[in-house]
Amino acid sequence: MQISHLPQLTSPLARGTSNTFLRLKKKLERSVGEAIGDYNMIGDGDTVMVCISGGKDSYTLLSCLLALRERAPVDFRIVAMNLDQKQPGFPDHILPAYFESIGVEYRIITEDTYSIVKDKIPAGKTTCSLRSRLRRGIIYRAATEIGASRIALGHHRDDMLETLFLNMFFGGKIKAMPPKLVSDDGKHVVIRPLAYCTEADITRFARTMAFPIIPCNLCGSQENAQRKLIKGMLQNWARDFPGRIESLATALKNVVPSHLADPRLFDFVSLTQQTVVEEGDTAFDPLELPQPSAQTVQFLSSANNDR
Repeated sequence: MQISHLPQLTSPLARGTSNTFLRLKKKLERSVGEAIGDYNMIGDGDTVMVCISGGKDSYTLLSCLLALRERAPVDFRIVAMNLDQKQPGFPDHILPAYFESIGVEYRIITEDTYSIVKDKIPAGKTTCSLRSRLRRGIIYRAATEIGASRIALGHHRDDMLETLFLNMFFGGKIKAMPPKLVSDDGKHVVIRPLAYCTEADITRFARTMAFPIIPCNLCGSQENAQRKLIKGMLQNWARDFPGRIESLATALKNVVPSHLADPRLFDFVSLTQQTVVEEGDTAFDPLELPQPSAQTVQFLSSANNDR
């Protein structure tokens, strides 16, 4: 498998002399800054362990955090961390060389989870669940050793929406990826600063920066077949219905428990005439939807004409 070369830091685009690239870089950094601010992800004196897999998302996350640290109103430490799981063919020289080239503090943690997974999981079966549990435990231990108060992961807005639909379609839950949560061991805060960033923007940024991408089959991840289907569905919506994905992302921040059906989130049993309910009574009201765009009207008209 061919590995991308180390970034050409002296190229015009990597130096940021392209206006298009500058706008993209500014957009990503602004989105990361907004997410950090909205959810109070990083505070003064925090040590942020940034998990780097060798993929475009984690490289972009590290780049944005390093840029923002230079002008942030708070002082925080960044430590890049890669977990080498001894996946056959994994190019273990790539990430140390990259970290050295940009001058970031880093740790490489080596744990042979590959052999454990191969021993426990029959051939042909997905290894995602066990690999994830092993990786999570190692990451928490590494964060403790480093003294990290924050663990930064590279999940972006598309990942969060894909997870929402995966849980609804296959898990019977309205549940996505939170931008911030407490780790399973209760000792660390896990953050996702790319929560407002789109995969398309990250892909463009990573391509221009020429990050030394390590193929995901070498970093130990497997793309879930169901997630691939959801990803395709969302990409089709983004193409055919402009604004739909943005609306879905906004919906994650506008939950109305009284208008769902979970008694753990809203006390339906004790509901009386005196109970104040958010957004009030809409039982007999027609559903109000935004007016369709001209493009949507044109699309619907074309479909009708084809019948």
